[in-house]
Amino acid sequence: MTRSIRLIADDYGLAPGISGAILDLIDRGRLTGTGCMTGFPDWEQEAGRIRPFRTRTTVGLHLTLTDQIAVTGPSSLAPEGRLPPLASLALPIKRGRINAADIHAELDAQCDRFVAALGGPPAFIDGHQHVHFLPVVRKWLLTRFSAGANKPALRGAPAFGGLDSATTKIAAVAALAAGFNKAMRRAGFTVMTPLSGIYDWRRPEKFAPTLQAAIDSLPEQGVFMCHPGRVDDTLRARDVMQGAREVEFAFLRSEEFGARLDKAGARVMDGSA
Repeated sequence: MTRSIRLIADDYGLAPGISGAILDLIDRGRLTGTGCMTGFPDWEQEAGRIRPFRTRTTVGLHLTLTDQIAVTGPSSLAPEGRLPPLASLALPIKRGRINAADIHAELDAQCDRFVAALGGPPAFIDGHQHVHFLPVVRKWLLTRFSAGANKPALRGAPAFGGLDSATTKIAAVAALAAGFNKAMRRAGFTVMTPLSGIYDWRRPEKFAPTLQAAIDSLPEQGVFMCHPGRVDDTLRARDVMQGAREVEFAFLRSEEFGARLDKAGARVMDGSA
């Protein structure tokens, strides 16, 4: 029996080279879907590129609270209009200096931009640098989607384990996500878990074995996150993760990846389902 693997690409909209690579992989049937970053000035243009693909792929919202420009401009969250580093949100002593209302306003603005550009709500929600696991974002999810049956699916916590230096990273994300799955399911959300795809992207040669482990063992309710892309000037200006994106893109579109799926009796989950 063929197993289905859910592959979700993060960071659609971060740069044209990333968006183009993701659309290429969707067209090849190598991705289940993608999470969109909606805070950049060029979001409407990027939304136009993915709009024709919505009937064949799962399009979600990739909440962004770190290191990029703030849609809502200067606030306690972004004093100079730029979102803070993750430590300012993850460490309670620093997070206490930020007004939760400013965080919620930023998340509302990003979600509203998604709906306005694509004509409907996101199919799922996750977070850049896993910020959706933060208590203040959990509260936003429960408030924003408090009523109705059309709640987006959520990316859940990772399973323990890993490859080499990824083990510590997985443990840190799991700690951040403590209690998330149970609380969100209790509130009526579908939670895609376990999360796979965490590796040390400074060692891009680890991507293929990390993906192979998911092909071999990730259950259908789980999700493998990836970050394929082509490096361009926009990406260089916006994000430090660069070379690994090219490696991921090349492998995901390769014949070798297809052969590995066939050998394992697996397929990439259909994003139109």
